[in-house]
Amino acid sequence: MAYAPHIAQPVSVRIVMLKVLAALIPGIVAYVWFFGPAILVQILLASLTALTAEALMLKLRGKPVLLFVTDGSALVTAWLVALTFPPIVPWWLTVTGVLIAIVVTKHLYGGLGQNPFNPAMVAFCAMIVAYPQLMSQWPRAEMNTFEPMLRAIFASDRQLDAIVMATPLDALRTILRDPEQRATIAGILGSHATFGNIGGRGWEWVAAGYLIGGLWLLQQRIITWHVPVAFAVTLALVATAFNIANPDRFVGANFHLFTGGAMLGAFFIATDPVSGSTTPLGKIIFAAGAALLTWIIRSFGAYPDGMAFAIVLMNLFVPLIDMLTQPKVFGHRRKSDR
Repeated sequence: MAYAPHIAQPVSVRIVMLKVLAALIPGIVAYVWFFGPAILVQILLASLTALTAEALMLKLRGKPVLLFVTDGSALVTAWLVALTFPPIVPWWLTVTGVLIAIVVTKHLYGGLGQNPFNPAMVAFCAMIVAYPQLMSQWPRAEMNTFEPMLRAIFASDRQLDAIVMATPLDALRTILRDPEQRATIAGILGSHATFGNIGGRGWEWVAAGYLIGGLWLLQQRIITWHVPVAFAVTLALVATAFNIANPDRFVGANFHLFTGGAMLGAFFIATDPVSGSTTPLGKIIFAAGAALLTWIIRSFGAYPDGMAFAIVLMNLFVPLIDMLTQPKVFGHRRKSDR
């Protein structure tokens, strides 16, 4: 039997990144099952682009290429970019998004551990502002025909009418804002093909896959509970409060949590140890702020899902949050105690 004090075995960046990639697999499996294998093409495309860009930037900066290319951080960024983009966007849009994430957001700020903003979310924000139409074309649920998706990714003539439809968040927002339809939440959720039992059709299972992977990351102590719990609780509380106040106008907590990027953001994006807050209380404030901004943008903003903008905006406040939430150093008193 070993006695305290214990020495924890250090965990390498490579092991952490590989576990994050493994945790994404349940969500990817559900993604492929409900929306077809096009997402695998985008993940492969994003991964090749990220590794190439990472190697070139390391070479230009005079850093050891093999050591950092194989640490897995570029692959995590690439997978997150691919999973947040529509799986049938043109190949060049995915490549451009990954280059923005790796070259601009990561290496121009000093490389791994130096970037103040989440690279994948900056790429998403840049692409949806520059190409809002392309970033709004999502495939129908339960699409099993791979050939039209492959043609949409690589061919110049994109004939998408048969394979695309509005996302649940976009459909809900569009119908609610049409005064002629005079629709209510209950009527919309019960009549539109894009909605499932508790969220968007197919998307609720993708979100459940991310939830399973996220819980495994918690069990492995790759992430702590502060960010995902604070994010989910805040989003659920705000959604529930407004749903109770006006159930015809505001959708409830289940829909917000299991539709769009809520679970992916809560477990895999807002938990980024570089661009997020580092103190325990700071993590809670950061995640709660991101959840509140996500709900505000979803409910009142111009974009159907505000996850990316919410996280990038909260990245701006991380230095201030960390400064104000530093825990008391053992043996020292707080200023308020003096």
